[in-house]
Amino acid sequence: MIGFLKDGAGKASGMNRRRFMLSAGGALLSGLAHAKAARLGKRQMIATTASRKITLFLCGDVMTGRGIDQILPHPGEPHLREPYLRSAVEYVKLAERKSGRIPRPVDFGYVWGDALNEWERMRPDVRIANLETTVTSSGNAAPNKIIHYRMNPENLPCLTEAGFDGLVLANNHAMDFASTGLAETLDTLHQAGISTVGAGRNTQEAATPAIIKVPGKGRVLVFAWGMPSSGVTRDLAAGIERSGVNVLPDLSQEAVKAVARQVGAVRRPRDIVVASIHWGDNWNFSILREERDFARRLIDISGVDVVHGHSSHHVKGIEVYRDRPILYGCGDFLNDYEGIAGYEEFRGDLALMYFPTLEPATGKLEHFAMTPTQIRQFRVGRAPEQGVRWLADTLNREGQRLGTRVAIDADGTLRLHWR
Repeated sequence: MIGFLKDGAGKASGMNRRRFMLSAGGALLSGLAHAKAARLGKRQMIATTASRKITLFLCGDVMTGRGIDQILPHPGEPHLREPYLRSAVEYVKLAERKSGRIPRPVDFGYVWGDALNEWERMRPDVRIANLETTVTSSGNAAPNKIIHYRMNPENLPCLTEAGFDGLVLANNHAMDFASTGLAETLDTLHQAGISTVGAGRNTQEAATPAIIKVPGKGRVLVFAWGMPSSGVTRDLAAGIERSGVNVLPDLSQEAVKAVARQVGAVRRPRDIVVASIHWGDNWNFSILREERDFARRLIDISGVDVVHGHSSHHVKGIEVYRDRPILYGCGDFLNDYEGIAGYEEFRGDLALMYFPTLEPATGKLEHFAMTPTQIRQFRVGRAPEQGVRWLADTLNREGQRLGTRVAIDADGTLRLHWR
C-alpha cells in the first residue's frame, strides 16, 4: 500500500542548505517564539483563577510533510523516491479524487480546522503530539528507506498555529533525511520555542525529557522512546557521537528500571510524567500481553502518570490503571493518506483529541474528555455523527477487557469511565 510501508534508516550524510535556511528564517522563528511566549502568558493568567489540576492535550501521529507540505504557503521540493509515486503533489490529487478540490495554497491554520476552536474551548495546559515528519530542506534522503517525510522549514508556522508545547520525535521517520535532516528539524523547532523529545544529536540529547512548566500548577515531564515493533530499528538509535532516536530495545524488567532511573533523576513534587512510546503495528486492534504488563510496570515502578502510545493509524483501546491512563494507540491526527485505499475497516480517517485532566499532587486521573475528529481534504474536522458513534462503539468494544467505556455527551464529546 502507498505510504504504509515500514522501513529502515540510512547513514548520516553531510550538511546541505540548513545553515542558509536557518539564517534566512531567523526573523520568522524569533517572531514565532515571541508569539508562543504571549500564549504562555495568557495561560498563566488563566491559571491564577482556574483549578490547579493539569489538563493535557495528546494525540497520535501528526504528519505535515509530503502532500500536506504541498498545499501550504511554501511547498518544498516535491520529488519522492517511493516505488509508487514520484511526486508529493500526487498525494494531493489522490485526496482530491476522494473528497473534492483542496484550495492551494492554504493558510497555515487550515490543516487544523475545527481543532483550533476545540483547543480554545478545552484550554489544555500542555499540548503534546508525535511529529512524524522531518522539518528540513535537505535532499539527503536516507538511502535504506522507502518512504521519506519532510516539511519545508518555511512552513513551520503550521505547527506553531497549533500551539504545540512539546513534539515527540521518537519514531521511524525522524531520520528520513539522516543526521542533516534531524539537526535542521531540531534547530527549527527549538528556535520557534517548541520543545522536542526522543531524538537528538547524541544519546544524551535523544534521552533528555522535555520539561514543560505550567505556571501556578507544576510541570509536565515528557520522556519518549521508539521501539523496533513500530519500525524504529536499532540502526536508527542515537549513539555517543551519532544522531538518532531514543530506542527502547525491548519490554524487559531492565528497561523498566532504566526508565525509573531517568524519571527519578528529574522528577519533583507536582510533576506529571508522560511516557510517550512509538510501538506496535500500524493496523491491529490487538494489545499484546507484554505491552499491558510493561505499561503497568511503568506506573508501578517507574513513576509514570500517563502512557502515551502511538504508531497505529487508528485508535486503540484505553486502560486506566491505578487511576493513570494508558493510551495504547492514538491513531493519526493528521496525515496525507486520504486518497489511499485499503484498511477501511480500521477507519484511519477518524481520530481523537485526548484531554486527560490530572491532579498534580497525586498524579491521578480526575476526568478524561475526548473530541472525535475526521481528516478530510487534509484538514482536521469534527467527526460526523456516524463517525462519533463508530469511535464510541470501537472504544467500548476494545475497552471491555481493559475496564473502560465511553459515553457520548450532547455536544458529541466522549467521556471516559473506568473501574
